[in-house]
Amino acid sequence: MRLFEIAKFANPSSKGGALTSGVASKADAGASGTGGHGGNIPAGLPAVGIERKKRLLSFQKSISIKFKNITLLNLALMHSSVSNEAQNRYNNERLEFLGDSILGLVTADLLYERFAEKSEGDLAKIKSIVVSEAILSGIGRELQLDGMLLLGRGEESAGGRNKNAILADAFEALIGAVYLDCGYAQAFAFVSRYIDKEITNVVDNRHYQNYKSLLQEFCQREFKTYPVYKLVKYSGPDHDRSFWMEVVVGATVFGPCMGKNKKAAEQDAAKIAYEALTKEHGESESV
Repeated sequence: MRLFEIAKFANPSSKGGALTSGVASKADAGASGTGGHGGNIPAGLPAVGIERKKRLLSFQKSISIKFKNITLLNLALMHSSVSNEAQNRYNNERLEFLGDSILGLVTADLLYERFAEKSEGDLAKIKSIVVSEAILSGIGRELQLDGMLLLGRGEESAGGRNKNAILADAFEALIGAVYLDCGYAQAFAFVSRYIDKEITNVVDNRHYQNYKSLLQEFCQREFKTYPVYKLVKYSGPDHDRSFWMEVVVGATVFGPCMGKNKKAAEQDAAKIAYEALTKEHGESESV
């Protein structure tokens, strides 16, 4: 039973008492979007400028989360180097602390439900990999948090946008912001959207082969750009379709590669591009 599903049992004002209270399903709780902890949002957050607000509104659409308080989203993307240079207390570290705990709870919940046959030790090992810096920073790049971060001048010049630790921390801070603004139900759904597939990758021993993440990190570091994936063609009936995807880096096209879904084909195209580019630039291809 999910944390947000048992809320009615903890509410003494529920009609009929604890034993007769209805329990909301996970789907209902997630769809309602009720919750949020407005009282815990820091007071006096810095105002968000017009151009920054436009970017934040576009970003929240890309992650399918609508914030009631856009300044909280902005805070989640504000690295401590900003507050250090401005000599104020506004940065994402407290949200990161909160988000880290929520991430751990959701991951543990997903693992507990999916793997009834696994021991506590096995679940702990899987969880430690799933919430590792390497995987969380990959999710951060997938969300393009590197382009949304607010950094101080010193951290910016030091390449902070490409640092795994900063991206992983920003993703955790974003989770904390979703929880405070939207409640646990939406935070659970948001985390599950990205972590569930990483659990599958770890269990299938494919977590170290996320070539899309590796290619994106490489392109951002070397070329200050993102790889672009394009659907070349698809064939077959709806229930048994094949897709051909290519990836474009600058003026160079890699692929196309075929897969039973777009993501699989993209991974194969990214692998070709990553191995070719790292070889060309004299970097190790090992993952």
